[in-house]
Amino acid sequence: MERRVKEIMTTNVVTISLDEKLDLVDEIMSNGDIRHMPVTKGGFVIGLLSQRDLLRAKLSTVIDFSEEDRKELLEATDVEKVMTHYVKFADPNEPIAHAAKRMLELKIGCLPVVGEEKELLGLITETDVMRYFVEIADEDDS
Repeated sequence: MERRVKEIMTTNVVTISLDEKLDLVDEIMSNGDIRHMPVTKGGFVIGLLSQRDLLRAKLSTVIDFSEEDRKELLEATDVEKVMTHYVKFADPNEPIAHAAKRMLELKIGCLPVVGEEKELLGLITETDVMRYFVEIADEDDS
């Protein structure tokens, strides 16, 4: 039987609101070892911020900026300016292989999983997918 996204998705997802600043995101991602953070408004996903997006924003300020200048820039920059606006989603009932294939094709590290009302249910990440396929490989070896 083909397993579904809802069976392996991460449900304890840290989100950030649209009007937060990048310094808070940087702190949360660094301290929480978080690579993807859905941006929400009223419980609905309206964007996605990845470590890569944050790094890109930080690197854009590297030249001729002191550490203090970079910190001030992050404190002044809204999440909305660097987040991915056109987010691809996964359905909780879709087969894991379909979501994994879409992630590969789009070269993205996660898909927010949303319900019928587009409310956030969880995230399916590269790590979730790899863990699933390793589990299958281990079962085949037994």
